[in-house]
Amino acid sequence: MARAATRHICQSCGAAHPRWAGRCDACGAWNSIVEEVAPETVPTGGKASKKASSRNARNIEFVSLDGQNEPAPRKCSGIGEFDRVAGGGLVPGSALLIGGDPGIGKSTLLLQAVAGLASVGARCVYISGEESIDQVRMRAKRLAVQSAPVTLASATNVRDVLATLDTDDAPDIVVIDSIQTMYIDSLESAPGTVSQVRASAQELIRLAKRRNITVLLVGHVTKEGVIAGPRVLEHMVDTVMYFEGERGHQFRILRAVKNRFGPTDEIGVFEMTDGGLSEVTNPSALFLADRNGDVSGAAVFAGIEGTRPVLVEIQALVAPSPLGTPRRNVVGWDSGRLSMVLAVLESRAGLQFTGKDVYLNVAGGFRISEPAADLAVAAALTSALYGLPLPGSMAIFGEIGLSGEIRAVSQMAARLKEASKLGFTQILAPQSRGKLPTEGVALRELAGVGDLFELFPEQPAAESQAAGL
Repeated sequence: MARAATRHICQSCGAAHPRWAGRCDACGAWNSIVEEVAPETVPTGGKASKKASSRNARNIEFVSLDGQNEPAPRKCSGIGEFDRVAGGGLVPGSALLIGGDPGIGKSTLLLQAVAGLASVGARCVYISGEESIDQVRMRAKRLAVQSAPVTLASATNVRDVLATLDTDDAPDIVVIDSIQTMYIDSLESAPGTVSQVRASAQELIRLAKRRNITVLLVGHVTKEGVIAGPRVLEHMVDTVMYFEGERGHQFRILRAVKNRFGPTDEIGVFEMTDGGLSEVTNPSALFLADRNGDVSGAAVFAGIEGTRPVLVEIQALVAPSPLGTPRRNVVGWDSGRLSMVLAVLESRAGLQFTGKDVYLNVAGGFRISEPAADLAVAAALTSALYGLPLPGSMAIFGEIGLSGEIRAVSQMAARLKEASKLGFTQILAPQSRGKLPTEGVALRELAGVGDLFELFPEQPAAESQAAGL
């Protein structure tokens, strides 16, 4: 006689618990533990079940590492920014996971991508579990891709999807929008739970490997900004992308955080328009389009995102605080990194931010993650504290150590070339061990944060004026 087995699973991290609890011990989430029925039944007489399973086992076949077959060519969508993040195109038999906030444009991006792939001969299928066919057609008409040879379907049962696609004439590209709406009827848990997401993704990825289909999975994100469901989902797929952007800005960033077939940390920049997403081939010029070079607290940072140099403006504001604990607000950068830079400027350079509110913003809704932005942030903070603007033709990059030294960063030559191409004639950078291409630019190398005072020859008067003396 089989007996049903139940278990208590955290819906945030997937940890199993012997009984229900209000707080998950693994991730610390509250009210996230749900009782689920195990996918299998445990029959009485475990020995017999082990013998039966061993009789069904078969020997696996090993092959050499040097294969004789040439790999299948990548499929390009015609959207250069999307293909760049994917590593040069979609690899047959791979699984890609695209996550992002609700309404950020995930479905729009994938519908435009499959329309481009279908126009060059790829057989594309778009399966929506959130919208009806008519709603998808309305979006396609708005994007002007309604004539693309893309096959639509509205389904949520994974068993039905597998029965339809697991054939000899399987399509080349399959979009599942979204993985949180898919379910397997053999599991009694609701769609979107850890068990359903894990089992549904496993079956779809197995289909992709077996039939050499490229599967694009849309994933929801939690309020913390990570993809909802078990963490193992990101390990199962070949590529993980995040579609980011501020709702108040028209820019969207497609960022790869995992890619088995291409570079990680690569980005693609898009602009949201009435007709859908349009790719931005020169994001530096777009991020600096509305820049005012005569304002204090503004510095241009020459950064690297993946293989692409990107120039963005970092804005800082320092104001007297009426509170006992001054504010430290950051948008687009790490708040812990800002606290470190402030501490170094106070202890190593003698600047005083005590009793002052500090606001830091990366213009354009862009997010910076590399430590090479330390020097640009320090320059913007110093400029805001003194009330004196930096030279409008200056670009800055460099990492700051706790002892106040300016450390060299990677790909300095690429940063210099991008800044020179956009018309910047002065570069503030750390000391380099090799020779850098300085044609057309004046390179000023700094050894420590104390050298920032050289940028503000009128600093004593400005500092006294800022302090109200």
